[in-house]
Amino acid sequence: MTVLRTRLDLRSDAFEENRASMLEQLQVVRDLEAVVRGHAERARPRFDKRGQLLPRERVDRLLDPGSPFVELSTLAGLRMHDDDGKKQVAGGGNIVGIGFVSGVRVLVNASDAAIKGGSVTPMGLRKSLRAQEIALREKLPCINLVESGGANLLYQSEIFVDGGRVFANLARLSAAGIPQLTVVHGSSTAGGAYLPGLSDYVVMVEDRAKVFLAGPPLVKAALGEDANDEELGGAHMHATVSGTAEYVASDDAHGLELAREIIASLGWDLDQSPERLRPSRPPRYDAEELLGIVPADPRTPYDVREVLARLVDGSEFLAFKADYDGQTVCGHATLDGRPVGILGNNGPITPQGSVKAAQFIQLCEQAGLPLVFLMNTTGYMVGKAAEQAGAVKHGSKMIQAVANATVPKVTIVLGGAYGAGNYGMCGRGYDPDFLFAWPSAKVAVMGGEQAAMVMKIITRASFARKGMPLDDAALEAMSGEIRKKLDREASALFATARVWDDGIIDPRDTRQILSFALATACSARRRTLRPNSFGVARG
Repeated sequence: MTVLRTRLDLRSDAFEENRASMLEQLQVVRDLEAVVRGHAERARPRFDKRGQLLPRERVDRLLDPGSPFVELSTLAGLRMHDDDGKKQVAGGGNIVGIGFVSGVRVLVNASDAAIKGGSVTPMGLRKSLRAQEIALREKLPCINLVESGGANLLYQSEIFVDGGRVFANLARLSAAGIPQLTVVHGSSTAGGAYLPGLSDYVVMVEDRAKVFLAGPPLVKAALGEDANDEELGGAHMHATVSGTAEYVASDDAHGLELAREIIASLGWDLDQSPERLRPSRPPRYDAEELLGIVPADPRTPYDVREVLARLVDGSEFLAFKADYDGQTVCGHATLDGRPVGILGNNGPITPQGSVKAAQFIQLCEQAGLPLVFLMNTTGYMVGKAAEQAGAVKHGSKMIQAVANATVPKVTIVLGGAYGAGNYGMCGRGYDPDFLFAWPSAKVAVMGGEQAAMVMKIITRASFARKGMPLDDAALEAMSGEIRKKLDREASALFATARVWDDGIIDPRDTRQILSFALATACSARRRTLRPNSFGVARG
C-alpha cells in the first residue's frame, strides 16, 4: 500500500485558525455535557439519604473496570421541550452506551433519575428507540437500569403512541434470541411496568423497587381498595407472589452484581471463533493534528486524505481508481488491524464519482469488508454537464449500493452532509451501524446561503409572472432570515439533539471510536442467535 504523505503545514495560520475553531466548537459540546452530569452532584444528598447510587455510579459499577464504554447521544433533546440548552440540559433523561459486562459486549440504558426523576422526554424516547435499533442490528444483550417517573405528561402526545414501540422492541429482541435484563432500582410503574414485564431477567432492589400498573391512590379511587406500594409492586411481592422478579437485591450495588453474574452465566459468544486481524500499527502522524485539518470556513476545501493519514494503520492507503475522479476518494486500508474499505469526499459527487463509489461498495460487499464513510460533501454535482452525463442515473447507482450493502457500515460526518450527498455517503437514512459527527458537521438539504439565493430567484420569478412590484428590501430581509434559519438548523448541535447521529466526538478520538464501532458490528455479523416465536414468557 502507498504511504500517505502529509502536506499539512502545522505552523501555518490556516492550521492554527482551523485548530482554534475546532477546539472552540468541541468545548461547547463538552460544557453542555458537563451540565448534564452536574445534575447528579446536586441530587447526591437525596440519593445518599435513600442509600442509593447515582445513575452514573450504577453504570460504572455495572461495567468491567477499565473497559471501554462508548456513550451515545449525550445531548439528545438539546434546546427542545424542557431542555433550555443552558441550565436545564438533560441529555434525554437517560444514559445509553455500549460497554463490557463480565467480558460481554452489551448495550446499557439507564434512567437518569437525577434529572426530573428519570421522567421520559420525547427525545429521550427517541434515544431509547435508537438504542434498541442498535441492539437488534449488533445482536447485543440489553441491560436496563430503571428508576423513572414515567412519561413527562406535558408531552404525552409526543410520547404515548411511539412509546409502545419500546415494549414491542423488547418482545422482538427477546424473540430474536437477544437477552433482555432489567434491574429495577426505583419506580417503574404504569406503562413502565411492562419494561420489566417484557424482560427475560428481572432484578428488583428491595424497599426501593415499585412495579405496578396503578399505584395506591388510583387503586383506591377505582376499586375502593386500600393497598400500599409493597403489596402492589414491591420486590418481595414480585419475587414470591406474582413471579415478575427472578432476583431480589439488598441494594443498588447488590443488584448490579447480580446483573453481572447473570450475564456471565449466559456463556454469550463462547462458541464464536476468534476474529483474524492483522497486527495493529499506529498512524505515522499525530491524532492531535486532526484538529487543524477541517477549515473553520466550511466553504474552504481540504484533502480528506490528510484525515485518512491520521486514522489508518501505518498511514497506508491503497487508492481505488485514483486517477478516475479525484473528488470521490475510495480505497483499502487497515484500521487497528482490521481491513476496511474507505470512502471520502474531496468535493461534490460527480457522475463519475458515483459509479466509482458504487463499484467500490459492491466490491467491498463481495469481499465482506466493512465500509467507513468520511463525509464532507455539498451533494451531487448539478448543472447541464452533470445532468447530461447522467447525474441522476449514476447517483442512483451509488445510492442503491449504499442502501443494499450488508457489511458493517460506520459513518463519520467531518464537515458538510448536504443534499442527496448525505444519502450517497451513508447518512442516517441509510442505516449505518453507527454514525458519529465532528463538531464541524453541517447537516441540511443545502447551505443557508444557497437556500436564500434559491428563494430570492423563485420569489422574483413569481412576482414577475404576476406583474407585481417587488420590494427589494423586504426580499433581502426574507432571504436573510432563511439563511440564518438554515445555518442554525445545519449545526452539529441541532442534529445531535434530534438523534440524527450517535454523538459528537472529539476528532482526536476518531480512530478509537471507529475501531470500537467496527469491532461491535463485525462481532454481530459472526454471531448466531437462537430465535423463537414470541420471546421468553415469564412463569
